[in-house]
Amino acid sequence: MSSAGSRPPGFRMRISPSLTPDRLLELKERALELRCDVIESLTLAGSGHPGGSLSSADIVSTLFFDVLKLDPEDPRMGDRDRFILAKGHAAPILYAALAGRGFFPREELASLRKLGSRLQGHPDMLKTPGVEASTGSLGQGLSIAVGMALAGKMDGAEWGVYALLGDGELQEGQVWEAAMAASHYGLDNLVAFVDNNGLQIDGRIVDVMSPEPLADKWRAFGWKVFEVDGHDIAEIHSTLIEAQESPSPAVIIARTIKGKGVCFMEGEASWHGNAPSEDQCRLALEELRGGGNRD
Repeated sequence: MSSAGSRPPGFRMRISPSLTPDRLLELKERALELRCDVIESLTLAGSGHPGGSLSSADIVSTLFFDVLKLDPEDPRMGDRDRFILAKGHAAPILYAALAGRGFFPREELASLRKLGSRLQGHPDMLKTPGVEASTGSLGQGLSIAVGMALAGKMDGAEWGVYALLGDGELQEGQVWEAAMAASHYGLDNLVAFVDNNGLQIDGRIVDVMSPEPLADKWRAFGWKVFEVDGHDIAEIHSTLIEAQESPSPAVIIARTIKGKGVCFMEGEASWHGNAPSEDQCRLALEELRGGGNRD
């Protein structure tokens, strides 16, 4: 898309032009609820990925409760927006958001990773309502999002595509092939978030295989780049408004803290894929709900 007055028909981001204090508070409370749901469901499962789920909660809250056009009564509604969780191991945060939007009962979150459950360790589009793509093999999610955005562009569709990637995932070559294709085809209906928490399962991303400088790389591939505090919902919201004016695909690099909200998880790579114990769950929920101590 070009400037506002010369845009062709098609995608237009469905986002309120400003956040009232009450609306901002609601989105913050939603993010808190998502974090609590993640902790509880992972504790019951005894396995899963808390770190990257917690770091992306504010991004997911903004998208699912302020931006995305979705209909829980008709999950495959034609003009819905599409959300792709490229870092599929963060499925707990997606499931919490889908439950919050009413795609299935919140009580079903307790079945995470259980035999026969619709909520497996990675998203399954064939079983779980609201899941757009089965993801888990890192690096493939952006390619899926590019294909959807290209289809929407060709059809002049009003819906948009949003992808959430991990920063460690950017070590996958397929990500950059997809980035090049998105720019080549002028996919201005595509917005990608990078959850830039700086950590992956083996430690710091810059030590494992540094993808830095992130912003310069995305610009070199023809994307409009924004950098935000990934825990500042007001900044995420205002940046999305800017992103909708971009004539090229847009990427929002969100600086986040792995394990955000739980002091003993924050900034610890060891919490990439370990579930809390019952005692740790209790401490985490006390902290998230205001009963803990962040000394």
